[in-house]
Amino acid sequence: MRALRLAPRAVLAVYAHPDDADVAAGGALAAWARAGARVDLVVVCDGAKGSHSPLQEAGALAERRRAELTAAAERLGVAEVTCLNRPDGEVTNDVGLRRALVGLVRERRPDVVVGPDPTATFFGGVYVNHRDHRETGWALLDAVAPAAAMPLYFPEMGEAHRVGTVLLSGTHEPDVVVDVSGTIEEKVAAVRTHASQLGGDAEAMGEAVRERAAAAGRPVGAAFGEAFRCLELAL
Repeated sequence: MRALRLAPRAVLAVYAHPDDADVAAGGALAAWARAGARVDLVVVCDGAKGSHSPLQEAGALAERRRAELTAAAERLGVAEVTCLNRPDGEVTNDVGLRRALVGLVRERRPDVVVGPDPTATFFGGVYVNHRDHRETGWALLDAVAPAAAMPLYFPEMGEAHRVGTVLLSGTHEPDVVVDVSGTIEEKVAAVRTHASQLGGDAEAMGEAVRERAAAAGRPVGAAFGEAFRCLELAL
């Protein structure tokens, strides 16, 4: 495990649901934005099914989650949020999604891309990684390597662009840690903004976020960190 010190010019984060980026990488996104990087966020799903209540109306929930997403992004310093509005539970690594992601990579031209590790399926025998997370991760990897970098893939989506670094969160094979000691409270605030997902206990969620970040930072001597699997893509 090593501390990762990046000074990106532009970052593109791609996640499935409205709260995913904040939970997985909110501290790093805020740190890079504070340092002057342009940070853009892509959310693939509409969030309309993110409730355990059968009485929740899907359209109202999607609208509420969009408002939460906007507020959280402002707390992190995200420049722009793009919502692809695929239905929850129906994400597939298909040509349409890869085309859309290639277009966004070529338009925003990031040097760092952040997203979920699609190879992580089971967590501690108590959680199965959401299918939307896995499919989003595979689509992102396929869009970045090699499609976005090669002009004959989706030529209608703009000039080819090669991403230098991909950081995968929620991974079983982390090898780098980003120090988020200076932005942990921005991360906590962003996560707590997603009140529809917290079951009413925002304070406990904040403490859980801090505890998890403290554990992630410990191997590299950081008060708080976020761990990733790092891919440095070859030319």
